[in-house]
Amino acid sequence: MAHLHVIEDDPAIRASVIRALSELGHAVTSSPSGMSGIQDALDGEPDLILLDLGLPDLDGHSVLSMLRAVGSTPVIVVTARDDDPSMVRALDAGADDYIVKPFSTELLDARIRAVLRRAQLTTESSTITVGELVIDPSTRQATMRGEALDLTRREFDLLHLLASRPGEVITKREILAEVWRQVYGGGERTVDVHLSWLRRKLGETASAPVYLHSYRGVGIKLAPPSD
Repeated sequence: MAHLHVIEDDPAIRASVIRALSELGHAVTSSPSGMSGIQDALDGEPDLILLDLGLPDLDGHSVLSMLRAVGSTPVIVVTARDDDPSMVRALDAGADDYIVKPFSTELLDARIRAVLRRAQLTTESSTITVGELVIDPSTRQATMRGEALDLTRREFDLLHLLASRPGEVITKREILAEVWRQVYGGGERTVDVHLSWLRRKLGETASAPVYLHSYRGVGIKLAPPSD
């Protein structure tokens, strides 16, 4: 069970979300405006915040920036705005995920679980060392033999996920859910492309793997080099 805080001005939507999440076992609190949402989140210290962008007093993007200025509580933007600029702006401002209304309870709960898992990994994990590869989730930096790796955000997230479970084969579907926040099929080509880029930066290839090992039809495993 997680403590979730909903910042949503529409009474019907707010009540529906609270009811659905409560039935799933979560503890849910709520606020009808941006300013009250910020204060309630600071006072209540929820595990995760669900934030609407269309609020009566402040634009949701401003609320998100204020939340990020005072803390690191995970935030999922839940809004009717489905245009790319709004999504990009929210994610760049620090949103952990973005869901467009209408949505199913199952999808929302899956996204909440995925974001909380990532947050827990970042909070609980100290530096991860696999062979000569060292990953620091707190600074989002990775080094190989002491040399910093120039990784994009997605590449770091992908590497961090694989390194946090060394020796375990992780399916592409799970990678899509955890890194790209896609809970349904499709997008595996995207994973392949990023794995190719990541391999290049680790100094290996698919035909001559060192750390990243692919299992056709199953998934990917990160493991220290064998002797």
